[in-house]
Amino acid sequence: MESRIQSYLRFAASQQRDTEQIGPFLATFNRHSANPYLNYAIPEDDATPSPTDVNALITAYEKRGRKPRLEYVATLAPAVEEALTSAGFSVEGRLPLMTCAPGLEKFLPIPPDIELIVPVSDAEMLATVAVQHEAYGESAPSLEDAKRLRDSMAAGGIAVLARVAATGEPTGAGVCTVPGNQTTEIAGIGVRVAFRRRGIAGALTTRLMREAYLAGVTVAFLMAAHEEEVRIYTRAGFSTTGEILHISF
Repeated sequence: MESRIQSYLRFAASQQRDTEQIGPFLATFNRHSANPYLNYAIPEDDATPSPTDVNALITAYEKRGRKPRLEYVATLAPAVEEALTSAGFSVEGRLPLMTCAPGLEKFLPIPPDIELIVPVSDAEMLATVAVQHEAYGESAPSLEDAKRLRDSMAAGGIAVLARVAATGEPTGAGVCTVPGNQTTEIAGIGVRVAFRRRGIAGALTTRLMREAYLAGVTVAFLMAAHEEEVRIYTRAGFSTTGEILHISF
């Protein structure tokens, strides 16, 4: 399962970002954003990078104005962490890698005053990315951000927007990345501060899983940033199957 997910991460990064093979690293770069979670490298399985490889990786990110950073399943490349820390990298975190397959999902109810929709119009696309940016403390999105979401959905990606049923006010959103090998990542689930702790994140997770399985996905995975997220995703039917290392220079 871990190999399947890491293989998918390489595939998804290649679809969404610029890439460069640097020694045993697939380096990925988002040309539109310096957000570190959109710019990171993934090592090959069983990689044993040399100091030259690591220095070349650092240089590639710095010349693009990006933070040298990696996200990967550490158990698949156990020699990489030591090579990185020896060069001055620091561990940011070890995030639970959680998966769910069709039939294991659990229904989490939608709060009574909230509705969930798949965005279709330009206004709905912009609302989806806007609520995600606000939830994660990022600057307001552009029309280009909304266009990239539309392009992702045209390629098979999924998005769900939560909003107040009576007024249409956006409250939260999340996405599934473009599937590959019947695998997708549930990502970017964010809820605006005023609407948190009402069950919206859990409802979004349930709906995204349902949409993914209807599209033929057999493995949905995600990375939980903290214990509260682990509890939400566990209630939705996810279980922890591994760990993703976040490490940066």
